Amino acid sequence: MDYLNALVALANFVIVPGLAYGAQLAIGALGVTMIYGILRFSNFAHGDTMAFGTAITILFTWLFQSWGISLGPLPTALLALPFGIAGCALLLLGTDKVVYKFYRAQKAKPVILVIVSLGVMFVMNGIVRFVIGVRDIRFADGERFIISARDFKEMTGLREGLAIKSTQAITLVVAIIVMALLFYFLNKTRTGKSMRAFSDNEDLALLSGINPERVVMVTWLIVAALATTAGVLYGLDKSFKAFTYFQLLLPIFASAIVGGIGNPVGAIAGGFTIAFAEVTITYAWKKILVYIMPENLEPDGLVQLMSTDYKFAVSFAILIIVLLFKPTGLFKGQSI
Repeated sequence: MDYLNALVALANFVIVPGLAYGAQLAIGALGVTMIYGILRFSNFAHGDTMAFGTAITILFTWLFQSWGISLGPLPTALLALPFGIAGCALLLLGTDKVVYKFYRAQKAKPVILVIVSLGVMFVMNGIVRFVIGVRDIRFADGERFIISARDFKEMTGLREGLAIKSTQAITLVVAIIVMALLFYFLNKTRTGKSMRAFSDNEDLALLSGINPERVVMVTWLIVAALATTAGVLYGLDKSFKAFTYFQLLLPIFASAIVGGIGNPVGAIAGGFTIAFAEVTITYAWKKILVYIMPENLEPDGLVQLMSTDYKFAVSFAILIIVLLFKPTGLFKGQSI
């Protein structure tokens, strides 16, 4: 039995990928929960909002690369990220003015806004495919690894190596910064407190003189920043493909609902819960079990509960279980 090699293999194939994926889902789920908490509807266009912001970021990344501008060892996409956020913000503010504002004025029920967001989703999906195409795009440049598996093996003399990609480290650092800024904004600034008051009791907030249109505008701006950041981090870690971002809507919604939709802390906890559930259920555990089990008990098969092709089924199953037994989520968000 070799527990040290088993621990390294666990970190390499489960813990590090799970943390990076969990951070990406958490940022995406924060956008969903912000819209639900303040604008009071489930935005089914969020995945394609992420795709649009990422597509704009990729276009600016290519532009900077053609000009010879880079960040050295860091991805050029980080330099292009503010432009992606700005483009996404313009799209969301335009969509709100053309589509959602009309239904708010009519005081439409949340279910109508959900159906409207489905229509917006299809339009955004078409725009993204028209702008950047449907192919798989890898736009990460700079240093690929902070430490490679081969270097780790040479340093430690272990049979197993630990590879940490620079995009995984960037994802975690950016996620911590984004979450800290968001919580500071919501809890310490006047605008953030106004948004929380509007979320808690809209009528009382209006009587207090809070401008609802300003709250809506700031909400969309924050959602644009969160969606684009989540989309770019996911694309840097894996790749960009418009259809993949459409599929990401399921684990992101599952993250928001598992944590408690409308609750920012719950969105973060839900993101990591869904990510580690997907990674652990779709990982082939034979590699680790060989190190920790006696030779006569070593498994013959891969010990993989589910193929990675069906990883989104994990999110769906968890989502159904939570909706059936605890619809307010782990952190007691709003019931749906």
